[in-house]
Amino acid sequence: MLEGVNVALGITGSIAAVRAVEFIHELRRRGANVRAVMSPEATNIIHPWSIEFATEREVVTEITGSVEHVELCGVEGWADVYLISPATANTVGKMASAVDDTPVTTCATTALGSGLPVVVVPAMHKPMYDHPGVLEAIEQLESWGVHFVEPRIEEGKAKIASDDAIATGVARAVGDRPLEGDHVVVTAGATTESIDPIRLLTNRASGATGRAVARACYARGADVTLVHDGPDVPYATVESVESAAEMLAAVEDSVEDADALVSAAAIADYTVEAADEKIRSGQGSLTLDLEPTPKLLDTVRDAHPDLSMVGFKAETGSDDETLVERARELRDRVDLEFVVANDASVMGDDETRVLLVDDDIETVSGDKQAVGAAVAGRLADDAVRSE
Repeated sequence: MLEGVNVALGITGSIAAVRAVEFIHELRRRGANVRAVMSPEATNIIHPWSIEFATEREVVTEITGSVEHVELCGVEGWADVYLISPATANTVGKMASAVDDTPVTTCATTALGSGLPVVVVPAMHKPMYDHPGVLEAIEQLESWGVHFVEPRIEEGKAKIASDDAIATGVARAVGDRPLEGDHVVVTAGATTESIDPIRLLTNRASGATGRAVARACYARGADVTLVHDGPDVPYATVESVESAAEMLAAVEDSVEDADALVSAAAIADYTVEAADEKIRSGQGSLTLDLEPTPKLLDTVRDAHPDLSMVGFKAETGSDDETLVERARELRDRVDLEFVVANDASVMGDDETRVLLVDDDIETVSGDKQAVGAAVAGRLADDAVRSE
């Protein structure tokens, strides 16, 4: 996601600075090159030698005659993006007022003046985050194009966002955004059908691929709605559902103003009328009367004939030729942009292999992030061609 991206990292005097070393390692694991800038207050929390060890580069702790701020964040500077993480209320306010009295804020002023993408990750006590002046400063900075990665509000604190959320925010800020202005709805994971208040029918889908698609669409500029039975994520508005019926209803509501639907969820093909009370065990054999669930793609297509839609097709024990044949049957029946086909044996695995099937066939192998990037990239290509 950040392969080859040069990240200038500003570290300020929030206690969340203690996470900086591990976060730098995470950025580098994702392919980024990192150089760090520290405020004097940050050096009281974590020693610059630790940051130098993590980045394998000298740390800027003062602006000298070498004009480090220009070399890093100037018009022809080293950085592709300036990331301030963590950012204190003090730093946010100074940035909005063009006060540059620390190396971090001096680099911020330089970056904003040179048009460099800037990402800010606030971390402070919640009353400080809610201060009218801080909120006004955030609004001002956003109007200048600064990207904010929202904090996690927990225990009376605006805690620093997760490493994944920050990395995704950086990817969105620094990359091309061919889906900017588009609303993409993504379904992910398994649905569950209740048998009784305790038991249920479901499948092995983890939702990792759908979440990777949602993240990749967000990184390419889209506003994303993620429909799944899972946690909130920082890169999408989440519609939480459980059953196939709930997923269909949520998708029908969400696509009313959408530009595209990517249906990556493994939706139950059958449901059952649930018992009001637990079915007692030890009663011998039990027969369940299964009823088919409505096909989500067909239902949405009937209501939205012009919506751009992508489907997923999982089969068991099929060779590529059979996968392609069945994927094209689905594409033609529902008029899809393309279909992502794979053998169901990879459900829940970290590594996968899929075929992107249209008139042509593209093979994608690797982790779920690679699949998500390929799907979002193809969707973006289709969006650009249709303009």
